[in-house]
Amino acid sequence: MTGSTPQATRRETVWTRGGDASTGAVTGAPSPGGLRERKKQRTRDALIRSALELFTAHGYEETTIDEIAEAVDVSQRTFFRYFASKEEVVFAVQEMVEARFIEELERRPSAEVPLEALHNAVMTSWDEIGDAIRTVIPLELHMRTYRMIESTPALVAAHLRRYSELEEQIARLVARREGLDVAADPRPRVVVAAFSGVMRVAGKVWGEGEDVSVESIRRITEEYLAQIVPAVSGDWPRRGA
Repeated sequence: MTGSTPQATRRETVWTRGGDASTGAVTGAPSPGGLRERKKQRTRDALIRSALELFTAHGYEETTIDEIAEAVDVSQRTFFRYFASKEEVVFAVQEMVEARFIEELERRPSAEVPLEALHNAVMTSWDEIGDAIRTVIPLELHMRTYRMIESTPALVAAHLRRYSELEEQIARLVARREGLDVAADPRPRVVVAAFSGVMRVAGKVWGEGEDVSVESIRRITEEYLAQIVPAVSGDWPRRGA
């Protein structure tokens, strides 16, 4: 995407990685390249799952890269072929979620105003992302990982940094949809900041609750997003009314 940071570019590649090829001639057997790509994908997914299991069970700081590699029966060198650091593993599945949201936002009808497009994109993403996550890790582990991030100071800082980069990517996308110059018109960044702030609050409320299901985070997100317009328009019921 235009205006993407290196991190955002890496995020966008998540959904195009590892395409399978097929000879399709007589037997339809996968080509050697396709087999290699699937094996690489299985190794990557195994590293993600093992890392997140270890992080959520023993703590992010306490878990070493050697322990992650050993759990998958690969070398530390193999780990670094897939990930540059432990932090990158933590956010690997989240990058899938973000990439799916960006995809959906790009597909929203041009008639939808920015806040409506953002709202509908995130709701549609929550409807579909479960199956995508399950190809890598159980949903329950994804939810535990979210809570682990929120309780680990180093990861909270990384999460906020990544969120800032994502906000800029989304603002540029909104500006492009509206035919605006994001550097000259503040409205794309303003609406994305409001949207992102509500998403963070909804995530915090969900993380503090007992229900860690996708249905729960979707319901809370819907409830909180619906309050943006009434809150900023001053449509607040008087106390005691």
